[in-house]
Amino acid sequence: MSDHSGKDLPFYDGRPVAIGASGWLLVMVGVAFGFAVLIAPLPPFSSAVGQFVPAIAFFAIPLAALAIVARGHWTVLFGKVGGREIAWMFAFAGLNLVVSLAVGALVSRMFGAAANPAFGALAEQAGGDRLLFFLKTLPQLFGEELVTILPLLALAWWFHSVLKLGRTAAIALSWLLSALLFGAMHLPTYDWNFVQCFVVIGAARLVLSLAYLKTGNIWVSTGAHVINDWVLFGAALLLGGLAR
Repeated sequence: MSDHSGKDLPFYDGRPVAIGASGWLLVMVGVAFGFAVLIAPLPPFSSAVGQFVPAIAFFAIPLAALAIVARGHWTVLFGKVGGREIAWMFAFAGLNLVVSLAVGALVSRMFGAAANPAFGALAEQAGGDRLLFFLKTLPQLFGEELVTILPLLALAWWFHSVLKLGRTAAIALSWLLSALLFGAMHLPTYDWNFVQCFVVIGAARLVLSLAYLKTGNIWVSTGAHVINDWVLFGAALLLGGLAR
């Protein structure tokens, strides 16, 4: 699951720097705190512009925690962005749309599904607020990548360095469990529909995490996530407009 350049997943085997249990605990506290700030109903940040503050804190807090424990090596999560990386973004976004729509249709037919309230809110907004909504998704979706990839790396370290599992097994288990964690984060959004969150959202997360595992570059998985969500929000706006 390494990328085309041969760059391996960082930290799980002590490279480029060893992060111990206390370090990973601090990172996970940062992940939890960042998520708590994002979802907390804080009146000063309820406006269209104010919502940028928790969206930025969402990624800044866990990234700061990683920077503390990894010292100068936190930048290993990031890579260059060129034509190849952009092509991967669109490829994984396309794959994610196919997988999530197919799985979503099946789950909706069998178990029912809750709508994302963001779609309804977006339909009621004026042009300026819609622009701010799309812009706010940039830091928020980057945050979603961080709060998935960091637990993935922590789990890979635990499975490989502590439990002594092989590299492939450690990364595969971490990939699956971090996707379930991501699904759990969406339970309040989707009216606590466990099947929808763990199966549909979880399946979509597996594809997005695969973008990181393939390239070793969180910009690629973030770009794929942004493209995916913008296509869905844009399609909802277009279809809603045609229906009126």
